[in-house]
Amino acid sequence: MCKAEICMNPTKLETQILNRADTFKLLGAGAIVLIALAAFYLFAGHSLLVRVIGLLAAFGAAVAIALRTELGAETLEFIQGARTEVRKVVWPTRAETTQTTLIVIAMVVIMGLLLWLLDVVLFWLIRLITG
Repeated sequence: MCKAEICMNPTKLETQILNRADTFKLLGAGAIVLIALAAFYLFAGHSLLVRVIGLLAAFGAAVAIALRTELGAETLEFIQGARTEVRKVVWPTRAETTQTTLIVIAMVVIMGLLLWLLDVVLFWLIRLITG
């Protein structure tokens, strides 16, 4: 006998099984990272180079496992899309960057002077009113 919800929609059961598998994969990847970090500090007396190589290998294995999940595939797809979009950006030339920077500096100085002038005038008006 099966639950009515699963009998009507067998893909839901498959999705739950896949999500459960993804959860176990992500937990395994997290466990690998935690064990690697613990081992890195536990074997503090050993060569730093060997410990770092071991830590990097463990992180690589954890990333490889995490990329095998649905979330990992979506993340990888997002990163690839972002990289494609960054390649489409038209970056300013050095001259354009310098000109824009100088304009911003000039505007900051002008606004600073205007605010200083407003402060002086208001201070003078308050002194005039209060005696």
